[in-house]
Amino acid sequence: MDKTPLYLQVARRLIEELKKGTAPWQKPWNSKGIPGFSMPYNQQTRQRYKGINAINLLLSGFEDPRWLTFKQAEAAGFKVKHKEHGTLIQFIKTHQNKTLLDEKGNRIYDELGNAISEQIQLKSPIISNAWVFNAQQMSGLPLLAPANSTEVKWDPLERAESLIAASGAKIEHQFIDRAYYHPLYDVITMPDRSQFELSSGYYATLLHELAHWTGHPGRLNRAELMSNGMEAYAKEELRAEIASMLIGDEFRIGHAPSQHTAYIESWVSILEDTPFEIFSAAADAEKIFSFLSAFEQKKEIFLEKDTSTETLLNGNPQRTVKYLSTGDELSYNGQIYKIQGHLKQGRLKVEQQPSGIVFTLSKHDQLYHSLSGIKSSQLGSTIEQNPTEQKPTENHNLKR
Repeated sequence: MDKTPLYLQVARRLIEELKKGTAPWQKPWNSKGIPGFSMPYNQQTRQRYKGINAINLLLSGFEDPRWLTFKQAEAAGFKVKHKEHGTLIQFIKTHQNKTLLDEKGNRIYDELGNAISEQIQLKSPIISNAWVFNAQQMSGLPLLAPANSTEVKWDPLERAESLIAASGAKIEHQFIDRAYYHPLYDVITMPDRSQFELSSGYYATLLHELAHWTGHPGRLNRAELMSNGMEAYAKEELRAEIASMLIGDEFRIGHAPSQHTAYIESWVSILEDTPFEIFSAAADAEKIFSFLSAFEQKKEIFLEKDTSTETLLNGNPQRTVKYLSTGDELSYNGQIYKIQGHLKQGRLKVEQQPSGIVFTLSKHDQLYHSLSGIKSSQLGSTIEQNPTEQKPTENHNLKR
């Protein structure tokens, strides 16, 4: 078993890929690839792997984005093929669960008979290792259906446009052949939209520059990487390239990689001298992704409040609900679903009762649409039963 630190393993493999021009963010990604997630994710939890783990799994050579631990595969009825080797991932534990005991040293249980525990912060973080296997290394796991190969024509992507508008970034368009962010003036300069053949290429390029935009001192403050020469900016470009890959995957608009030989040579040199740089770059890329995703989440929360307000139409009170909210408890197919809170990327944390199972729900899931439909019908019934208690509210307009 290789005991070399993970960041060093990844740096060495990445150097080889960079020299061949096949590093993950050097490949043009588009919406014609594997459907759903393109970045590696856990098949059971549906959560994307992050940071250096994501880079390591991308470098594994597997095309399928689905991964499972041996135990997860076994529990799901899948079988890891003979002589297949797992791929290392690491996670940092800062807390651990401690079972609560009474004064006699006996476990304390809740009303449902479950042992009660609490999270205790560790004195120092613990790095834990795990090995995961790709779907291609298993039998019994169904293949992903091929994506729709219909060519994407020019059509502004509402989600990307919405995020860009919500960011408030200053963007100028000119008839030039390159895009760039100027940190001194805090302005993104883009080629004119007509110079792009596809809308996806325009937005992929703009979101890449928006990644640089997050480095402003008033945001994530990577000013040192933008003003201290070629090597420093090569580090900044590495962060923006990885972040662009994450954003392109999340928005399903693909990824338009930079093709600057100078950067590739600098990346190789930097990783050879400082292998830990790949860990730092991947971590900063996740911060960029989270920072930009927050604009989308804030707008969704605003719209959630807006679309759930009551309005008058033809003299009749109506209420339209498009989103589920924290605290909602809805009955569906004999189960109670309680919305516990909002997560990143517009997902929700949901508890199913009485089982107590907690899971993540996306707005694209059928269950989400079913629950929101139930919520809408319940509100409609309330309005019909109490028409005199309903008052119209102001129409809130989103300011851009």
